[in-house]
Amino acid sequence: MQIRQIIRKLWEEKPLALILFLGILFRLIAVIFSKGFAFHDDEFLVLDPAGSWVDGFDYNSWLGGRPEMNNAPEGPSLFFPGLHYLILYYLKWRGMVDPQHKMYVIRALMALWSFITIVVGYKIANLYGGKKVARQAGLLLSILWFMPMLSVRNLVEMFCIPPLLIATWLAVNPERKEKLSTYFWMGILCGIAINTRFQTAMFSAGFGLILLFRKNWKHLFIFCLMVAATFFAVQGIVDLFIWGKPLAEFRAYIAYNMTNAHNYPNGPWYNYFLVLAGILVPPVSLFLMFGFFRSWKKYTVLFLPAFLFFAFHSAFPNKQERFILPMIPFVIILGCIGWNEFIASSKYWQRHQRLLKGCWTFFWILNFIALPVVSTMYSKRTRVESMYYLYQQKDLQNYMVEESFRDDVTQLPYFYANRWNFHPVEINNKKSLSDAYIAHKYDKNPLFHPNYVLFFGTDKIDQRVAAFKKVFPTTTYQTTITPSYIDILVWKLNPVNRNETVYIYKFNDMVVNLPDSVTKKQ
Repeated sequence: MQIRQIIRKLWEEKPLALILFLGILFRLIAVIFSKGFAFHDDEFLVLDPAGSWVDGFDYNSWLGGRPEMNNAPEGPSLFFPGLHYLILYYLKWRGMVDPQHKMYVIRALMALWSFITIVVGYKIANLYGGKKVARQAGLLLSILWFMPMLSVRNLVEMFCIPPLLIATWLAVNPERKEKLSTYFWMGILCGIAINTRFQTAMFSAGFGLILLFRKNWKHLFIFCLMVAATFFAVQGIVDLFIWGKPLAEFRAYIAYNMTNAHNYPNGPWYNYFLVLAGILVPPVSLFLMFGFFRSWKKYTVLFLPAFLFFAFHSAFPNKQERFILPMIPFVIILGCIGWNEFIASSKYWQRHQRLLKGCWTFFWILNFIALPVVSTMYSKRTRVESMYYLYQQKDLQNYMVEESFRDDVTQLPYFYANRWNFHPVEINNKKSLSDAYIAHKYDKNPLFHPNYVLFFGTDKIDQRVAAFKKVFPTTTYQTTITPSYIDILVWKLNPVNRNETVYIYKFNDMVVNLPDSVTKKQ
């Protein structure tokens, strides 16, 4: 009873402290237990490049240092991977080598960064809606079912949210919104967001349009100047140093996306309406969306930048769920403000308070069922643990990936093996074991000869292992890496997600039993 009274008192007197405590608790759980990576980009476009730079390699030739490959700008911003490079460089300098230990630190830093979203979101909601609305919005930003898990991921879509929210707070804060310095800092913050995720330029466009409509010419000039200066300070100078011309990566990014817009998951124009309605959990998601769109005119500073971002992604063919993440806090904040203003004047909802309470109760029940499950999910476990197992093998030279039932093989995160000079042998439908062996047998460096093999998937696993042993008789079983519960669920929902069991074997490639036809080819 005493604990309940303490919580109730905190909720009434210091709600932000209680909200932050819950945010810390579940983010700490996610830091410890939510290993792996959520999407392709947060691993292979952030972590692996940064890790390779620290060890003196250029994992995907982004630094222009391999002229023999005739490599050119590919389009990614190096700002966010660059921040990870600095973190990983410091950790290496401090003697931290184990990849999983490094990730505890990175997840903790991402979690700390996400607290800005909670605090600033609470302050904005409190400014326009008072304590009740601020508590509602703050709680959603803190412990909405996916927030802790995504907050510890090194995703550009999550990292860009705090500077956008701080810029918004500066624009609406009564004590600052008329000061010229406000728009100086807003420009820098928006420039940081753009350097992190190019598409957030739509937020800057929204702020700029508001200043244009208000004819605040000085504010508009300072804001645009600082956005451009901050953006160019990163993209221009870095690209000039690497490629000899400013904004080379940015131009390549635009060209790539225009060319490949239809080569990724596409959807109808209303796709992101469905995404918002789903991940924010109905019926509350419908309340929030209604409140967000209803308030467009009264709270233009909160609405227009986020709406332009939303409209851009709705119009662009390439539609992936994570793209919309930067606007979700704005939907939550303005949605809570607008919805509470609506129900205060709605005769229907004034007569149906029990129904409204029931909707929110249903929402929070579902949320608290999903929250601990998602906050502890180990995403892409088999890929990560396979590489981490190889990292722990002191005799590792190189490895094979056997997926002979597919046309290609699964991409693996080198970061967790702490090695970048791999030449993995791939075995699939298009490349037989014999062909793969011939291609790599005569590597000039015998230390690169593979001595471990990873069998992905349970499909005909006994026959595949038996066929492998015919060529490499010394093959011996080492361990089995199983997918996490969430990986199994995602795989069953969509088999495109390759989250399968991995069987790891060790062999001696110097003891080989090749067919005569293969021997003649050699």
